[in-house]
Amino acid sequence: MRAARLIRMVLLLQARPGMTAAELSRELEVSERTVTRDAQALSEAGVPVYAERGRAGGYRLVGGYRTGLTGLARDEAEALFLSGLPSALREMGLADAASAARLKVSAALTPALRDAPAGAGRRFHLDAPGWYQEPVTPELLPAVAEAVWRDRLLLARYRRAGRDSDVERELAPYGLVLKAGVWYLCARADDDTRVYRIDRFTAATVSDTPFVRDEGFDLPAFWEERSAAFARSLLRTEITLRLSEAAARRLPHVVDRAAATEALEAAGPPAADGRVTVTLPVESLDVAYGQLLGLGPELEVLAPAGLRERFATAAARLHALYGGAP
Repeated sequence: MRAARLIRMVLLLQARPGMTAAELSRELEVSERTVTRDAQALSEAGVPVYAERGRAGGYRLVGGYRTGLTGLARDEAEALFLSGLPSALREMGLADAASAARLKVSAALTPALRDAPAGAGRRFHLDAPGWYQEPVTPELLPAVAEAVWRDRLLLARYRRAGRDSDVERELAPYGLVLKAGVWYLCARADDDTRVYRIDRFTAATVSDTPFVRDEGFDLPAFWEERSAAFARSLLRTEITLRLSEAAARRLPHVVDRAAATEALEAAGPPAADGRVTVTLPVESLDVAYGQLLGLGPELEVLAPAGLRERFATAAARLHALYGGAP
């Protein structure tokens, strides 16, 4: 533990002209007293760490000293490519590896490029979770992530939606996906590649047995195909709508985009008033009511009759509210 911290301290001082004890304390997550002891230990070991006293003082390396400890380990190199996802790295237990990788890369940069990592961080940040929800990190995510990174079989218990009992599976974990704050595992089981929500895992044990990864497996392509199929599977009900030009433009933004686009492409030519009639697959009548109500008078529900009646009732209530003088 201390050896790794001392290496990080040297790399920090190599990457920056000088750092105060407080800055090193924050970066290394130790007390300033520990920073002082570590600096003394490095100096005694032959690393030329110089301490400057006073308000503008701090620690620096003397004489352009550079260490050769900048080669990336495998886990550091892999984590470096995820360095734009700090929260995801923490949740997978890779924050330390990514931090070490960034320090090594920074230490290897020429002085003219030392501000490049900070410049990128000031200009780009990825916030993966969706709005209006507090993301919860699955307790078993670090174990699942370890199996993914090490290509080890995962012995897991999984609770399927709507079931009271768990299912036990031996999984070959191919990849992790973070979608709108929810973690998913794409894994092979029983000669089929499936998607599992990690927050439904009730147990996960990383096996010592490796699995042979199919090098032809394309995680982004697989996820795009499965997520599109999942979204399509939810659309079990059809409704018929008459849309104004404005409603036709807005429809892909309020319902499933692919379903709306296909419905509009399959529609016949507009009527004389410019309105077009479409048949749209939706998840349910309740969901469709909530999604489409915001289009107001730009949309008319033709079928089914029950949904049309709900819109008529909503229109009557709005007229009662706004039809008279305030």
